[in-house]
Amino acid sequence: MDAEAALQREAAVALGLGSDDVPRVVGAGALESGYPVAELATASVASAARATAGVMRAAGLEPGEPVVDRGLAGAWFGFAVRPDGWELPSPWDPIAGDYRAADGWIRLHTNAPHHRAAALRVLGVEGERDGVARAVARWHAQELEDAVVAEDGCAAVLRDPADWAAHPQGTAVAAEPLVAREPLGSGDPGAAWRPSTGRPLAGLRVLDLTRVLAGPVATRLLAGLGADVLRIDPPGWDEPAVVPDMMLGKRSARLDARDPAGRARLADLLVTSDVVVHGYRPGALERLGLGDDERAALRPGLVDVSLDAYGWSGPWSGRRGFDSLVQMSTGIVGWGMRAGTHDVPTPLPVQALDHATGYLMAAAALSGLAALLRDGTGSRWRLSLARTASALEGVRDRERDPSGLGSSSPGSSSPGSSNPGGEPARTPIDTAWGPATLLEAPFALEVDGRAVTSLRWERASHPLGGDAPAW
Repeated sequence: MDAEAALQREAAVALGLGSDDVPRVVGAGALESGYPVAELATASVASAARATAGVMRAAGLEPGEPVVDRGLAGAWFGFAVRPDGWELPSPWDPIAGDYRAADGWIRLHTNAPHHRAAALRVLGVEGERDGVARAVARWHAQELEDAVVAEDGCAAVLRDPADWAAHPQGTAVAAEPLVAREPLGSGDPGAAWRPSTGRPLAGLRVLDLTRVLAGPVATRLLAGLGADVLRIDPPGWDEPAVVPDMMLGKRSARLDARDPAGRARLADLLVTSDVVVHGYRPGALERLGLGDDERAALRPGLVDVSLDAYGWSGPWSGRRGFDSLVQMSTGIVGWGMRAGTHDVPTPLPVQALDHATGYLMAAAALSGLAALLRDGTGSRWRLSLARTASALEGVRDRERDPSGLGSSSPGSSSPGSSNPGGEPARTPIDTAWGPATLLEAPFALEVDGRAVTSLRWERASHPLGGDAPAW
């Protein structure tokens, strides 16, 4: 079984997808890497397409045939929105990145101001890259990782796949399902949900409590199918490099959930939601009085989808993490470095763990909605970046050529660095920042070669916090 088929099968089993609606895949992959990243992109998008057909069938609609374009699936793992006459800011803080420690490599993730401050406190330097590099060089990599994490910062030591497989967290994650599902109590779909062939999620209310990057990918897809997606962020939070891409079709408001009035408003929104998607670390919502049991009690029949970085069991289950850090920890970057001719950490060509997990999260939400329509039960779904990394490692193709690197070397992990060959189709759109172009949708449901269900976004992208916290 090739990598794409194996990944599709693992996802289908985890999501509870039956033998119906297996997608037809067309075109060629547009990402090159020593890992089967193009296959991961296709398989995760195919899972969402298949789950879309499943929820339509459960709603009494006759879905068309799911058709996935490999090239477009890979392209959506980069930037879907391309500015026309204006520029996006850099996605990385000036001191974020890989550094040589005394005995290896370590990556500091400092995009959030409080994570940057934590790293600088540990290192005892100002925020200047050369000074950070000199300070890091005096530390042993593991000791620095431990110190930054203890200071509530984000860091990851470069490991090999074998190191991760033997690590207690790697062992714990490997034992978890790709997508974990738990049935909840009975309930009914929201009265505003009016599924149709063209807009299967029209009127569905999705409460989006996610940040960069996997969660927003999931809710963007749900918005593309017609859902009313309301994203909630705390005061002051921003993601300027990715918001134009990730706010397609959504509304966005701000609430301070630490304030009693903000917390009460958030609970009110949850009560009237059909789906909640969240990426808070374990325990964060519990501290706000909105833990697992409280959410299930507030909204019977809720479809609850959650994301964690390093998995839901094991000693790191509550650790902060991002795609680039998980690639370092799980050995993906280390294998890329050692398998080729590189003397620096070599990640995947895109932030594939984020994007793939995002499409699987969307597929989980759709599968949960199908179950709600069929038997009136809600459900809780859990995914993690580390478990997606485990799936990718499990199908890594070592037989492509002697180096294991395929036809080209892996590139930078900056978002959007996909293979430039075969430029995919784009259409003009408007955003709050100016004109842009948008990639064609990576999948559609077709009847007689004509798309009857496809992704489209009716709200233009706009900055965070511009809407009221209300449906």
